[in-house]
Amino acid sequence: MAGQALIEVRNVTRILPGPVPVTLVRDINLSVRQGEFIAIVGASGSGKSSLLYLLGLLDVPSQGAIFFEGANTTLLNREAQARMRLVHLGFVFQFHFLLPEFTALGNVMIPMRKKGTRPEADIEREARSLLAEFGMEEYSHRLPEELSGGERQRVAIARALANRPSLILADEPTGNLDSKNARQVFDIFKRLAEKNGQTVIVVTHEAHLAKQTHRQIRLLDGRIATVE
Repeated sequence: MAGQALIEVRNVTRILPGPVPVTLVRDINLSVRQGEFIAIVGASGSGKSSLLYLLGLLDVPSQGAIFFEGANTTLLNREAQARMRLVHLGFVFQFHFLLPEFTALGNVMIPMRKKGTRPEADIEREARSLLAEFGMEEYSHRLPEELSGGERQRVAIARALANRPSLILADEPTGNLDSKNARQVFDIFKRLAEKNGQTVIVVTHEAHLAKQTHRQIRLLDGRIATVE
């Protein structure tokens, strides 16, 4: 069950400056509760990924503010935003972005090592536990090139969860997967929201998958058109 507000987006607009400025999103107001599973949908170029990157502190608004657990993230410097991403946010992308020279286990361990608050033995134990949760423990020694697309994406999700984030952001995470693996990925996200109480926001163009979420935020020309 979704709980208190985790994210508050207030009057957010993002404009790319230049000879001809481009408005990516305009006048976005949105509240996201803890434990919600949300899909951001809309046509290509509607601003879906732009909004996700703003929510994930990978970009900053030109106007407005984004609050995370009551803190105005737009007032933070780059170092503080990077620390917030590392500690509180997990990212999954269409292309898994696993480091090719590291095994599945090594990839999942990276965020915990970067956070630097746990001994190595604990990090490895937690990474193995996450891989096991997604049925990947027996592949822990394999390099990304030795895994299928669905297996790589499950490792990427495990890596996104390594620091136990309260918010998971996924940009077209099923774009390169077949229908079976795509359903499995969405089933994982739904379980994380409903059983773990983690907030999951997914950008997707696949309507049948978006229907599995608690809410659909539909964008049109950079604005919120409907919330279903």
